[in-house]
Amino acid sequence: MLTLALPTGDLRGPVAAALAAGGLACSPYADGSRSLRLSLEGRDDVALRVFREKDIPIQVALGNYDFGICSAAWVEELQSRFPYDDVTVLRPLGFGRHQLVAAAAPETLQRLGPLRSWSGVRGLRIVSEFPGIAERFARRMRFARYSIHSVWGAAEAYPPEDADLAILAVKDPSDVLAHGLEPLVTLLDASAWLIAGRRGLAGRDLGAVIGRLLAMAAPAVPPGTLALPRASQLESRLAPAAGREREGVRLAVPDGHAQRHTFAALAAAGLTFDGYGEKSYVRRPASGIDGLEVKVIRPQDMPQQVALGNFDLAITGRDWLLDHLFAFPASPVAEALDLQRSRYGIAAAVSEDVPATTLAEALGWWRGQGHTAIRVASEYPNIADHFARLRHLGRYQVIPVNGASEAFVPEDSEILIEGTETGSSFRANRLKKVDHVFDSTNCVITRTSGIDGPRRRLVEQLVTRFRDGLDG
Repeated sequence: MLTLALPTGDLRGPVAAALAAGGLACSPYADGSRSLRLSLEGRDDVALRVFREKDIPIQVALGNYDFGICSAAWVEELQSRFPYDDVTVLRPLGFGRHQLVAAAAPETLQRLGPLRSWSGVRGLRIVSEFPGIAERFARRMRFARYSIHSVWGAAEAYPPEDADLAILAVKDPSDVLAHGLEPLVTLLDASAWLIAGRRGLAGRDLGAVIGRLLAMAAPAVPPGTLALPRASQLESRLAPAAGREREGVRLAVPDGHAQRHTFAALAAAGLTFDGYGEKSYVRRPASGIDGLEVKVIRPQDMPQQVALGNFDLAITGRDWLLDHLFAFPASPVAEALDLQRSRYGIAAAVSEDVPATTLAEALGWWRGQGHTAIRVASEYPNIADHFARLRHLGRYQVIPVNGASEAFVPEDSEILIEGTETGSSFRANRLKKVDHVFDSTNCVITRTSGIDGPRRRLVEQLVTRFRDGLDG
């Protein structure tokens, strides 16, 4: 059977339309089905799986899928880290145009000068969802000393306070300006790509289906290559990075699913931030409190940002805090208060076809089937690793994923460690819970060192207000 990895998210609509135009229609995929394991209409020789784009090149490179469709940026990210991987690009597609752009805040450019002059600056901070591409770019620019901060998303939120340079995927450079940043260099100019695994192409007869895939859309302009700054940008002074000492307290609050619960916790504590609502936000809401600065970032990135000292307080999920602490047990970040909201269980799930109701029964069945290693997929790779050791799985492999994780079981992993509130996503993908790992709620986290004097007093006052909001 031929296997095809398809993206969720913004590309889902264009990909569904292209498949239908090529005679490979899948109505559940087009309609946004919660089931991530699908098949083409009228064909039983093609299996579809739906993933987050970032995971698709990896799955194709591993040989788990014959073909995949994803943005060129994620293929470039994989190949920047593993230049000899097993992915080959069959063709660009005529949709999903995007650019990968390096951008900085105007005040950073005033302080450091044009980009090419940064080679003499020490301590440059580069933030991106694409750390491999960021590393390659920093080497090409011959930056002397720099650090790469990998984030789950919202890289545009970090300059200038928490990063000097951000590498972003955008539809147009004007999107960079909308974030208050200036685009400096275009690293990639491309579209969605149809990709395949070299070994799969060499070893199988895929002629009938590959012909339809190749005919899906007209070719786009071939992807661009790294563009260095224009000559007019090269005349500049060398300027040392300015000091980053600060007197105020910095609080990170989340976007996404956790925003509604965080807004409710703030309201219960009598805190209102202008620009941060139940459903909408600006990246830098006004706190209305002297000495308090607020920024909106992804909750997944908060433990690392607090540990680095970029923030003093943050509101995130206990799941993300534990995943961080399992990786870095000595990290200077800790839970200050359980807000008791946004409660969901972190569970271990397996395929409904596994004849077991407990993890022990499932392990016994797999071993009886000759499994030599148990694969555990999760957005929480460090929690998954801790779980595997705590539950004595024996030989195991942790597979880090970036979302849409229900698609990995059973073909690409035996166990999924995932958060669930109602279990509806498990049921839609024919999964069942066999073990409860822990309950997660949103919580206030803080740095355990480096906060003194007035800053420490304000942190304690804020935690007290959150605690009083629980009692009220």
